[in-house]
Amino acid sequence: MATLMIQGTTSDAGKSTVVAGLCRALARRGVSVAPFKPQNMALNSAVTVDGGEIGRSTALQALAAGVEPHSDMNPVLLKPESDRGAQVILRGRVHGHMDALDYHAYKRTARESVLAAWQALSSRYDVIIAEGAGSPAEINLRANDIANMGFAEMVDCPVVLVGDIDRGGVFAQLVGTLELLSASERSRTRGFIVNRFRGDMALLQPGLDWLTERTAKPVFGTLPYLQGLLLDAEDSVGLHGVASDAAALRVVVPALPRISNHNDFDPLRLHPQVELSFVGPGQAIPAADLIILPGSKSTRSDLAWLRAQGWEAAIQRHLRYGGKLLGICGGLQMLGRAIHDPDGLEGPPGSTPGLGLLEFETLMVAGKQLRNVSGRLLPDGSPIGGYEIHNGVSEGPALARPLCELDGRPEGAVSDDGQVMGSYLHGLFDRPEACAALLARCGLHDGGAVDYAAHRQRELDRLADTLEQHLDIDAMLALLG
Repeated sequence: MATLMIQGTTSDAGKSTVVAGLCRALARRGVSVAPFKPQNMALNSAVTVDGGEIGRSTALQALAAGVEPHSDMNPVLLKPESDRGAQVILRGRVHGHMDALDYHAYKRTARESVLAAWQALSSRYDVIIAEGAGSPAEINLRANDIANMGFAEMVDCPVVLVGDIDRGGVFAQLVGTLELLSASERSRTRGFIVNRFRGDMALLQPGLDWLTERTAKPVFGTLPYLQGLLLDAEDSVGLHGVASDAAALRVVVPALPRISNHNDFDPLRLHPQVELSFVGPGQAIPAADLIILPGSKSTRSDLAWLRAQGWEAAIQRHLRYGGKLLGICGGLQMLGRAIHDPDGLEGPPGSTPGLGLLEFETLMVAGKQLRNVSGRLLPDGSPIGGYEIHNGVSEGPALARPLCELDGRPEGAVSDDGQVMGSYLHGLFDRPEACAALLARCGLHDGGAVDYAAHRQRELDRLADTLEQHLDIDAMLALLG
């Protein structure tokens, strides 16, 4: 059971990226390798080959390894529903809803799922590259830890620690993290990776020499800052947007508090003729050709928040001036007449009026829809595909005018004038033909197609090439014995 764990000094230190790069590098060497993240907290998720749900970054790492994503690769997924509570998913299936204190106590039980998933995965692959979560030095979270050193100690695997030099203080990050670990945890931390370096290595080398002397642990390499790297994000969404001098289509996405699966918009980030903007709290929605209401983990509360921002009036004004509006998943539910949640599956029981732009209503029911699907965009027939992850059943006359056909069934809705569209499908823009067709409906004619799947593969190869050049991967593999 050869397992190497990559942990980080902070969130966003680069753990997910390093694991993806290692998975691709080892797969290219002919190694049977799989990713593993014991516990993840994220609202970007993916549907697995066994019909479960895991974090999106782990699914990307599986793609890098050339294997199908499986629920065993991320046995505990926490999907925040509020600042204090989350939906708990164990080995791909919804287990329930817990507040932070309840889950902290529940981790003793969750570790059984983690160990069982790791054992199952280890029986199918020669090497497991595991990823930690946040920092292993979070003192308040160390009891019953299953995400970082608790897991590493449980399965007795070596750890490599990643620090982000771009945010500054990387030596304090690395040494400080070591100092806060127990003696056995320090011992199993076998070395370091410095991530996102810009500049002359000659200026950095004295610091690396000091770090090795101070800790008696090697630096396995220093990774350069990879300009323009665009891969599926684990959870965070930048509000700065993506500007383009050649932009012919302006797209705006309201950044809801519980926005989910915002990787839906990565193909638009990549498109050279699209200017994508995320609008945050307190900001006005600017003039746009297309507004997209994204997925949400807490649809009713996010809709109330949207209204409190004054964005409902802005959307109505946008439509009056001929703009297009698209809702995806929770965004689709917002477009209807009402959202009913009598059992309180996503918050307090009750009903919330929708935006009333399409004639249907949504009822939240137990049992999440999880499926990978494919089909065609209507009426032009452009191939389309992706996945569905949602609670709720929508019914009403608007659904008789579907946006697409998926696995032989009508799906989504389009208003009579074509201005308002909605779908439960995540990945609407991933297929180049569907992306071009949807953007043409919004005014971008002859805009070309973006093949995001091919881009993703190129980026993974670029990442692996960088790791092969700047990391001593052989020395890291030697830690496995």
